[in-house]
Amino acid sequence: MSWTATTRYGLEPAPAGLALVQDLLNTRSAGKPRRPDLLQTAEDARTWLDQALRSWSDETRRPAPGIELTAEDVQGLRDFRDDLGRIVQAPAGDPTPGSGPATSLLTLPTGLRLDEHGVIHAEPRGTGWRQPASLALIEAYQAQSTDTLRRLKACRNPRCSVAFYDRSRNNSGVWHDVRVCGNAANLRNHRARQRAVADQA
Repeated sequence: MSWTATTRYGLEPAPAGLALVQDLLNTRSAGKPRRPDLLQTAEDARTWLDQALRSWSDETRRPAPGIELTAEDVQGLRDFRDDLGRIVQAPAGDPTPGSGPATSLLTLPTGLRLDEHGVIHAEPRGTGWRQPASLALIEAYQAQSTDTLRRLKACRNPRCSVAFYDRSRNNSGVWHDVRVCGNAANLRNHRARQRAVADQA
């Protein structure tokens, strides 16, 4: 199982299907140094999606849906990724920062299916970009139901913004990698405090 967008940043994927949400967010051009956008072209997007669906299927033990992406779908998927990223970057208690809720997050089609064992499954609906977006939103909802979605965060370093799963005991992590982003930020803050003290002297 390989979540290509997330592992390129040296990160362990989030648990269960939430890894799909994290991987979608990590298709952005992010990190230090910047990695390419994996949804830049239709070919890039199809390559990422095929791998992500295989990994999702392995993780959840469910068959991956067949999804066809056209060149026109790529912008829709990128827009959805941006909407979802704003939710992940929102401060605690502020689920819809900015100018209001993202329309695409509120209108994605989803179906419910009762299987022969009496288990209800949420399934993505729609065509093109709406189907993987619906699947990602289902996984985000399930993670929210188990109180794990709040552990999916964007690195606080604005030059980075990599999506990481916070495994700290008290959910206090703010950097995707303390050595890469945390130390640099702490050093900048330390120097700023030293300058402020020097200016007051």
